[in-house]
Amino acid sequence: MKLNELKPAPGSKRKRKRVGRGRGSGYGGTCGRGHKGQKSRSGGSIPAWFEGGQMPLVRRVPKRGPRRLGHKRLVYDVVNIKTLNLFDEEVEVNPELLRKVGIIKKKNARIKILGDGELDKQLKVRAHKFSKSAIEKIEAKGGTVEVI
Repeated sequence: MKLNELKPAPGSKRKRKRVGRGRGSGYGGTCGRGHKGQKSRSGGSIPAWFEGGQMPLVRRVPKRGPRRLGHKRLVYDVVNIKTLNLFDEEVEVNPELLRKVGIIKKKNARIKILGDGELDKQLKVRAHKFSKSAIEKIEAKGGTVEVI
């Protein structure tokens, strides 16, 4: 066999179906769509998941488990006490200062101070929330805590 003798396999080259070209073509009249019904109409395609007007499976099955309530949940950026040693003695530590230094990245995030580590300085700390251990450690060094 040579390259110039190659031919397509029998039946692999089928002619295009030309619909609406008269009765003699075999696809005249209804153009192979049959009579009446949704699939015979123009634009009559239905999605694969459509169940003929019956209540869909997704809506029939009972819902279980917790629903996502992410839009209602408050998210806090946490800062540990040991990080506050970065500041000088008797400085007022607030969200603006923490953002300016680069400890907090988010613009309007709420801040929670946690009690991990030790505090070496007396500071006035303003934040949205504090853990009990953080309050104890700040006040033990003579600092003050203010909830915004």
